[in-house]
Formats: sequence, structure tokens, C-alpha cells
Amino acid sequence: MNKRLAAHQRGHAGESLAALWLRLKGYRILARRLKTHAGEIDLVAAAPFGPVCFVEVKARAALRAAADSVAPAQQTRIARAASLYLASRPALAQRGSRFDIVAIAPRALPVHHRDVWRPDF
Repeated sequence: MNKRLAAHQRGHAGESLAALWLRLKGYRILARRLKTHAGEIDLVAAAPFGPVCFVEVKARAALRAAADSVAPAQQTRIARAASLYLASRPALAQRGSRFDIVAIAPRALPVHHRDVWRPDF
């Protein structure tokens, strides 16, 4: 199996694990692998009695490396995609929003980092 296909499959598995982890915490998954012309968002979830969360899932060899791996350019792309998503859903937009990361590493429980960044625009 080539490296690209293996990475793609790990990505899917990581997103499934992150979605399960969030559901166990009471979140409702609204979208997976949401694609807009501005970019892709791994998960969109509604926090229990809280905002809409745009979640980037990162699977790495170590949890800290996963949490630190969202570059500023990627943050901007995700924020623009989130803005497009909320523009077409005014009821959700009223709940507010935040940007989270779920870090996945082998032989460890996922770690949910809430409100990791704020968009610049």
C-alpha cells in the first residue's frame, strides 16, 4: 500500500474516532469532511448548550505534535470555510462558533482542545 493511501485511511480512522469521542461528550455531529470552495473542515459539531465547533482532527505519533500542527494558513482556510457554512445557516450562526482540535495518537485517548484559535478577519 502506498504512503498516500495509508495516510488517507489513517485520516478517516482518526476522524471517526474524534467524532465518536465528541459524541460521547454530548456533542452532536453536524457534518463530516465538509467541503466548501474555501476549504475543508474535518468535523462540524454542536456543543451541548453551546456554540458550533469547527474541529480539525490531527493524528500524529505524539499528542503534543498533533495539537501543534495546525499552521496559521490552515487556520485561515478553516475559518473562511466555517464562515461560508454559517452564512447559509443563520439559526446555527446565532449559537456562536469556536475552533477546536482533536489530537489523536497511538495508544492514547483522544485529546479535545477547545477554542484553540480565533480568526483574524
